[in-house]
Amino acid sequence: MAATRAFIAIEVEETILERLRAVQQHLRTAGAQVTWVREEGMHLTLKFLGDIEDDHLPEITRLLQCATSTVTPFPFSVAHIGGFPTIAHPRVLWAGISDGAGTLCALADAVAKQLASCGFPREDRSFTPHITLGRVKSLTDNHLPELLRAHAEDIYGEMSVSEIHLMRSELSPAGARYTILQVIPLDSGCRI
Repeated sequence: MAATRAFIAIEVEETILERLRAVQQHLRTAGAQVTWVREEGMHLTLKFLGDIEDDHLPEITRLLQCATSTVTPFPFSVAHIGGFPTIAHPRVLWAGISDGAGTLCALADAVAKQLASCGFPREDRSFTPHITLGRVKSLTDNHLPELLRAHAEDIYGEMSVSEIHLMRSELSPAGARYTILQVIPLDSGCRI
């Protein structure tokens, strides 16, 4: 039976992506060994599903329609650069969300709740909305924490969310390739 590596995400507007690419360029000067996320990989992930059987895609789409049925389109702001677990010792570099973060968390929770009903486990940790910029391999003799602090208060733009996407991720030596499988509009109703 065919399987798809899938996740649920919100696509980021091009003007914000351009600003995030510029930040990546500046952070590259720090001297850290980082695997940088390519532009097509910069999205706001609501839920990673892993490998799913293709015949489950219609049910997942229906559950996502239920999760978004009462969420009206809303804005959020991309702001602040940081690192998980901390700026001093980052393993993941990210751009955060300021205005609209609460609504994004509620949307991610609704998605997780609906998908849990068909066997997708909920995360142990709470959802933190962010856009991954890179994954740190080594921090030896570099200025990355200093540069992250320099961008800690930056604002990269505001965008409006009117839909979420069920995405396919295909891994290859050249990097992951992403394809939109389904577009689920917000506030479109639940088809039971």
